[in-house]
Amino acid sequence: MESNSTMLFSREVAEPLMLTLKTAAITLTLHLAAGVISGYLLTKGKSFFGFIADAVITLPLVFPPIATGFLLLLLLGRNGIIGQPLLAMGSEIIFSQSGVFIASFIAGLPLVVKSVQAAIAAMNPALSEAAWTLGKSRLQTYLFVVLPAIRHALLTGLILSLGRSLGEVGITLMLGGNIIGKTETVSLAVYNAVFEGNFEKAALLSFMLGLISLIMFYALKKISNT
Repeated sequence: MESNSTMLFSREVAEPLMLTLKTAAITLTLHLAAGVISGYLLTKGKSFFGFIADAVITLPLVFPPIATGFLLLLLLGRNGIIGQPLLAMGSEIIFSQSGVFIASFIAGLPLVVKSVQAAIAAMNPALSEAAWTLGKSRLQTYLFVVLPAIRHALLTGLILSLGRSLGEVGITLMLGGNIIGKTETVSLAVYNAVFEGNFEKAALLSFMLGLISLIMFYALKKISNT
């Protein structure tokens, strides 16, 4: 059995760690953009399409991850409605790092959108109405009035979504395939290590995952307090 110091610098630990950090960075950026855009769309009022979009976004929050991954596999697979045209263009999502990124993004997305949605619903509508009275457009009102007012809720949603994304396993198994050296994240590496009976490796990876989470959460908290 390898010692913890030797295992720490081994390829079987470094590769999942680098993929997890890369996934976290990409997912965090996408969640920030999704939170800002969804917040703007929510200020436009309710519509049937908005209701459908809200239901689809919320689905991963209430649906088992492995089942959500299966539905995405049907859509993004080789014969899927989305996957087939992409494959014809030379791009395949399933069993690639792109699948890992998509799984991470979808898993945490509801936590960002719901945080923004709740914050906007709790806002005093007089703030937006005052901006409109002063001649500001809807976009200007959102950028300079609404967004600053909900910034803490947005950052809270990012923190929660990041934690959810870092721990994602079910959807990633379906879309990424858990290919060692290619689509194996730290969470999947923990799963694999336990399955192999290598509890020392599982403990080390779990500690690293917790450390990454604490560092990122602390950074976001510092930003939210500025």
